[in-house]
Amino acid sequence: MLDRLEEDLSQLMCIPGLAGHEDRVRRHIAAQLARDGITGETDRLGNFTVTFPGDPAAPSVMVFAHMDQLGFIVRRIEPDGLLRVERMGGVAERAMAAQAVLVCVGEGRDVPGVILNKAHHATTPEEKYRVVKAPEIVIDTGHGSRAAVEAAGIRIGAPVIYLPQVLPLADTRLAGTAIDDRAGCAVLMALARALRNREGGPTVHIVFSVLEEFNLRGAQVAAQRLKPDVAIQIDLMLATDTPDMADRGEMVLGGGPGMSLYSFHGRGTLNGVIPHPAAVRLIEEAAAGEGLPLQRSAQVGVLTDLSYVQLVGEGVISIDVGFPMRASHSALEVCDLRDLESLARLLQAAVQRLDAQFDLGRDPADAPAAPVAAEPPAPEMPAEDPLVLPPGSSTEENQP
Repeated sequence: MLDRLEEDLSQLMCIPGLAGHEDRVRRHIAAQLARDGITGETDRLGNFTVTFPGDPAAPSVMVFAHMDQLGFIVRRIEPDGLLRVERMGGVAERAMAAQAVLVCVGEGRDVPGVILNKAHHATTPEEKYRVVKAPEIVIDTGHGSRAAVEAAGIRIGAPVIYLPQVLPLADTRLAGTAIDDRAGCAVLMALARALRNREGGPTVHIVFSVLEEFNLRGAQVAAQRLKPDVAIQIDLMLATDTPDMADRGEMVLGGGPGMSLYSFHGRGTLNGVIPHPAAVRLIEEAAAGEGLPLQRSAQVGVLTDLSYVQLVGEGVISIDVGFPMRASHSALEVCDLRDLESLARLLQAAVQRLDAQFDLGRDPADAPAAPVAAEPPAPEMPAEDPLVLPPGSSTEENQP
């Protein structure tokens, strides 16, 4: 599985797929799975879904990861041919300068460029330590005029991504473009291949979703159609094993898959996920049953499309699981293939545990009942004197 994961991930990282422009990625995934006899369907928004029917008495599960990546959108073409852009998604502005990019105008016709960085010899002391913001940058494609840029097929609205790269590191570690979340997609492809010849189990919907980096709503459309009982979202987990991240948690690259116990994004989008206790038990028990390590994460500033999937219908039992990753939202991100392999095994074990006896409630069946407080004893009443009736009265007349 490790070699196949590396192959799938390396191919996926080289395919442009800005949010809203994921079709090349979707077509590649569909073609690769079709070679293994696995077919799916695409909805109007672009989500690609592969369904494995199962026991109707068992809870259905939607396991998903997003195909799109962050980048830029061309907003203006200057007379000299330089491009002005807007950010698409959470681009780290301090990571932009001098990066190579690709302006996407069509397969076989994409145009390379570079985000210009002011010549160091002319940089003033005030500018030296200032981060240039996205609206200020210019991209040079080398054309030299607006007419030449337009002749190359570039128009306002053209998607721009960091130049796709795959950079193998030592052992099983890999750096590359859009590991967030092409690694999640590679894991889902491995899960689909594992489920194609299974016996028994629940209905499983594997969804490769769109628009996560834009507005987090693409997977919501798929969930509204599929109406799953359980949703498991696959994405990065912030690795915290470097000096700059040491106080953020205990997530180690190469330490195995992780699950999120709390995520919240307080900047602009007030949303997040506190996982359902039944989902936490499911992942913990699956990891223990397979002898897999399981790391834990709790982060502010992190948000996934599960935040909206969990709110579909009457509510979906939800949890985020994923792989440790360094340098999130940079031009080159870093992961460990061993974590991806363990994550694929964890997902396979987890979905197989969703049988007709799986408890979807918030309290497990064997949870101790809440103690019932004993009623306080009735206060003692003072003894009453014998009733004395006036002459000519009866007890019946004096009763209340």
